[in-house]
Amino acid sequence: MNKAFTRESDSQDDDDDGDLALPALPQGAKNYVTPAGYARLREELMTLLDVERPKVVEVVSWAAKNGDRSENGDYLYGKKRLREIDRRIRFLTKRLDVAEVVDPSVHHGRDQVFFGATVTYVNQRGEERTVTIKGIDESDSSRGEVSWIAPISRALLKSKVGDEVSLVTPVGLEKIEVVEVMYPAPSH
Repeated sequence: MNKAFTRESDSQDDDDDGDLALPALPQGAKNYVTPAGYARLREELMTLLDVERPKVVEVVSWAAKNGDRSENGDYLYGKKRLREIDRRIRFLTKRLDVAEVVDPSVHHGRDQVFFGATVTYVNQRGEERTVTIKGIDESDSSRGEVSWIAPISRALLKSKVGDEVSLVTPVGLEKIEVVEVMYPAPSH
């Protein structure tokens, strides 16, 4: 069969909006996100729409005019990159449409754990750890940020300073004590 009539897609369907880097939202859950996280996602979407996609479309258009597309690296790579960009645009658009922006600074000065809190806790071995509870699409474990659906977040949510909560870990149940709860100061 002539290659012109075959699908160019590698093993992924063009309509597949799965993003391997980010977990799916739990069924019926809201997509909580901080104002800064929402702004970063929106900025990424706008960059893809206004900068990245037009550049790639220009390259693909130029490459298509060069003749045989089956061996044209610029054309083939460009089409693949265009599919990746479009997939990411669909993903971001869907996530931003269902995003519920929550400003953690409204809890500034409180000692109870809610979305956006930076929590310091101590485990049974006396090890102290600090995590910040963020949205699924904005948390970064390398910076001590955890998603609000992570087991540690679920265990800590609604607890207060001095509370001992149970955390289910792969090795069993662990008791942890909330030592400190902080929120960003409101910006005026």
